[in-house]
Amino acid sequence: MCRWGATPFVRAVLFLALLTSPGCAPSDRPEILALATAGTGGVYYVLGGSIAEFWSRELPEQDFVAEVTGGSVENLSLLLAGDVQVAFSMGTNAHEVFNATGSFAGREPAQVLALAALYPNVLHLVTLEGTGVESLSDLVGRRVSVGAPGSGTEVGARTLLEGNGIGYDDFQPQRLNFNETASALRDGNIDAGFLSAGPPTSAIMDLATARPIRLVPIGVAEVDNTSALDPTVSRDFFPPGTYPGQELEVETLSTPNLLVVRADMSDDLVYDLTKALFEVQAELVGVHPAARHTSGDYTLEISPIPLHPGSVRYFVEAGYEVPDRLISSR
Repeated sequence: MCRWGATPFVRAVLFLALLTSPGCAPSDRPEILALATAGTGGVYYVLGGSIAEFWSRELPEQDFVAEVTGGSVENLSLLLAGDVQVAFSMGTNAHEVFNATGSFAGREPAQVLALAALYPNVLHLVTLEGTGVESLSDLVGRRVSVGAPGSGTEVGARTLLEGNGIGYDDFQPQRLNFNETASALRDGNIDAGFLSAGPPTSAIMDLATARPIRLVPIGVAEVDNTSALDPTVSRDFFPPGTYPGQELEVETLSTPNLLVVRADMSDDLVYDLTKALFEVQAELVGVHPAARHTSGDYTLEISPIPLHPGSVRYFVEAGYEVPDRLISSR
């Protein structure tokens, strides 16, 4: 059975019940698997609910719940705490938690491993026509949404800005989620906003139906400056027509989106989850076009952290050659 977001109290009761059940340890196969997604305006939410639904169908002995959260950083914190069992994460944050750096400095490293890479998480810098925001440097002195607290959007925005000599003291930062950012742009309460998601994302699509939007380009030099701080970042672009009124290709950057699990999760369970995920990939494309990237080839090429042994087993059985860098020493 798949269902959306239990309350924190109910989640705690369920988790404690699992831990205190005879023979049930965190690394065993729990009755309930919680998948941490993000806010309702992004692709994590859309795909996460569908993945949980498809897993419920393919693995009927499991009970799945898809959780609404603040995004990558919160997801990984929930995963480390044992409050969820699977989490969406930007590659940036997965790299941090694996290496115990950045937002996860001081933690024990290598506690989290990849199940699969799903699709590029593309950084959007959005404004409205007529604001005069045409480049990154135009953000100075402006009101700018940098993403919700605990989100991968804020981590990505901060890294981009710092890599290019812009600090939070240089503008008026607002910490808004996807839907709040779109609403604030529509109402003229901010001048620009960052969103990190697989395009097209519903919050921007909805905004573009109400106001003429502009995607601010992030050029090659700016991407290079950012990748010096975050090795998971690479050049990307929005093809023409990604959003209403966007006639030209727009340069930007991206980091991969991953599904991640704790390193101590059962190998057999991770194998089953990985196998079921790729068996429903075509159906996921019907849910959101970003899932067209979801493949074994994409995972093995782009994952910035090692794979869980259960996932490695799936890829080997499926005929892939798993690179040494993705083999965990767990």
